Order: sequence, then structure tokens, then C-alpha cells
Amino acid sequence: MKKPIIILVIMIMALYCAGADEHSSAKKEAISAAEHWLALVDSGKYASSWEETSEMFRNVVPQEEWISKMEAIRKPMGELKSRELLSAEYTTSVPGAPDGEYVIIQFKTSFTNKASAIETVTPMKEKDGQWRVSGYFIK
Repeated sequence: MKKPIIILVIMIMALYCAGADEHSSAKKEAISAAEHWLALVDSGKYASSWEETSEMFRNVVPQEEWISKMEAIRKPMGELKSRELLSAEYTTSVPGAPDGEYVIIQFKTSFTNKASAIETVTPMKEKDGQWRVSGYFIK
């Protein structure tokens, strides 16, 4: 009689673990896309970073405006010293954007001229299946 109980417990644990992070592959892909994109920003390639954003982002923020904002806000912070992943949250809804697949990622970041900052990068999954950044905030 103990075998069926053990099997049932194992099945429940397997189902719990499988459902515990059903979006882990989406998170991994989004984090990878965010890190690739951040490397462009870190190296001052603001025009290239704009080109790598989502279609939605490019339709809202003109390239010249993006470059100007990044030079005014990000450039003075200096070079990247460190960046640590704090969180990655999968969601299908973000304020001010159409429903879709998003991952809200936060990094604890240090720059030469700003010891502690929180970067929030929000990649979205586009129609072609690629994850591209649709939002970037730093404080």
C-alpha cells in the first residue's frame, strides 16, 4: 500500500516542479537578448541599440531622440563596472503596451561615475519569435 502513495507523491512533486517556472526558457531567451542589447549600450553604440529594439519601440521613439537621451543620461554614468541580474518576471501585460509576451528584467549595476543603479530592461517576443527590447529605464 505504501508504493502507490510514494508514486502519487512523486507525481505531485514532478507536476509542481514542472509548473513552478513554466516560462523559464522565455526568461532565458529574454535575458540573453537584454544582455546582448546592453552590450551595445555599454559600448556607446546607441544607434545600433535603437536598431535592435522592438518594432513597437522604434515606432514610438525616433532614433535621433534615443541617441540624444542616451548621450544625456547614460553616457555621464561612465563605463560599466559590474552588472548583476536581480530578477526576471514573465508577464503578458505591461502598462501602456499591447498584450503580448514580456519579461521584465532588473539588474543591479555599477558604473565608474554611479556606484549603484537599477536597470530595468523589458524585452518582448515579436511576431518573428525574436526577443527584442521594448523598454529601458535606469535609476
